[in-house]
Amino acid sequence: MTRARLGSQSITLIAIVVAGTVLLGIASGGDLFSPVGIRTFFQFLAVPILIGLAQMITVAVGQLNLAVGAIGGVAAALAAVLMADLGVPPLIGALVPLAVGALAGLANGWLVVLTRINGFIVTLATMTILLGAQYALVGTRTVSADNWQPLAAVGRATVLGVPLIFLAAVAAAVVVALASRYTRSGRRLLASGDNPEAARLLGISNDRSVVLAHTASGLLCGVAALVSLAALPGVNQSVGGDWLLPSFAAPIIGGVSLTGGTVAVLGTVLAATVVRLVDTARAEFQLAPAWVNFVIGAVVLGTVALDRVRQVRAERRRGAARAQDAPAVDTLEAAR
Repeated sequence: MTRARLGSQSITLIAIVVAGTVLLGIASGGDLFSPVGIRTFFQFLAVPILIGLAQMITVAVGQLNLAVGAIGGVAAALAAVLMADLGVPPLIGALVPLAVGALAGLANGWLVVLTRINGFIVTLATMTILLGAQYALVGTRTVSADNWQPLAAVGRATVLGVPLIFLAAVAAAVVVALASRYTRSGRRLLASGDNPEAARLLGISNDRSVVLAHTASGLLCGVAALVSLAALPGVNQSVGGDWLLPSFAAPIIGGVSLTGGTVAVLGTVLAATVVRLVDTARAEFQLAPAWVNFVIGAVVLGTVALDRVRQVRAERRRGAARAQDAPAVDTLEAAR
């Protein structure tokens, strides 16, 4: 039933993406389909995909990560400062966001496990700390991308007209999909998110799954920070500041259940594309940026409400099925 629902959700999102792309292409007079339009669209789609995947992994284990943007922001800021102020080579500087993201995610996971405090509270606290660290690193200045020209060149690189950083985001999505389905750690993580007590009885460490989920989430935030370094003209305190809502929107709209135990990589990628289309429409029709948050927030709220209705209906069907089976069970017991 879950696979059927996710498949239906993906088909719906594909239809939305196709229709939205056609309408925006017409509204832009064909500019969206020009080489520059295609390159720009996909270039700025990479980060929504990565942060959506980052949030999806924590939701799959029954957790939330409010520090997605803060992790990416401080990772990008630290790398930028090291390369600009201390002369760290760009090749080494490119590894900094990945390391910072993974370590920050690992810290979040361990804090959740050691304190037994809900991940919502833990990541809210770490988000505040990391935002302060980001401001301490860059202050009010913007560190220019001229300090990491090789990375900026990668950000401009294309393969058959498609930005290389977008292909990297797609590759990350493929890795996440394969890991969640074919690796033991991925299956255990989903088992912990679906039913922690049953997973414990099967010998699965729920604590290890939580730590793994947060670490993987942090690593993907680090990849998003690296993509931002490559794609943006500079890094300042605003990097990562608008990541939180899209990070939730992509997996939730994509079909991931907030109760945990499921992943929807294709749905998350498609939903991130829808979010990008909304942002493109805002720019095309010169709407206020607040409209993007309004539309995305409304869609997320509607999706959550619909998911809840589905859960209630499924529970009622299961209750009705148990009620129908009860007389047969009583008759069998009487016969014995």
